[in-house]
Amino acid sequence: MSDEKINVGAITGSYGLHGEVRLKSFCADPEAIGDYHPLTSADGTGVYAIELTGIIKGGFTARVNGIQNKEKADALKGVKLFARRDQLPALPDDEFYHADLIGLTVLDTGGATLGRVHAVENHGAGDILEVTAAGLSTTVLLPFTRNAVPTVDLAAGRIIADPPAGLFPE
Repeated sequence: MSDEKINVGAITGSYGLHGEVRLKSFCADPEAIGDYHPLTSADGTGVYAIELTGIIKGGFTARVNGIQNKEKADALKGVKLFARRDQLPALPDDEFYHADLIGLTVLDTGGATLGRVHAVENHGAGDILEVTAAGLSTTVLLPFTRNAVPTVDLAAGRIIADPPAGLFPE
């Protein structure tokens, strides 16, 4: 059984007066967050059974085990929810969990090191790799498209990128 944890969602606040919470899902199928039991906090000390109760703008309403009033629901605001890796479905060869990409070395098509994946972001227009590059004080945002990232080699711990001109310093 794998101990690796994947962030699948977050509690964004309370909903109503009877202990329901607002829940944001990071799953490809957002409702699938209700299928992973139990979910835990980042450090594993909090264990949460989640029951989705409704759909709201930007997420869901949900009941959390042991939470029966607004004050307790308010106290959960900001809790990130994690599932064990072995709870999640296997992916096709050309799909990846964001957690699999973080930390990979990014090389250009000529083999020169561009940096390392710091985070994977999605602001609505598709996934973007946030890459820390040597000599830069800010990160570089690399579109995670087949054109810009033709190869992901998890076994070798690297990504081959063909970034748009000017994205990385020469």
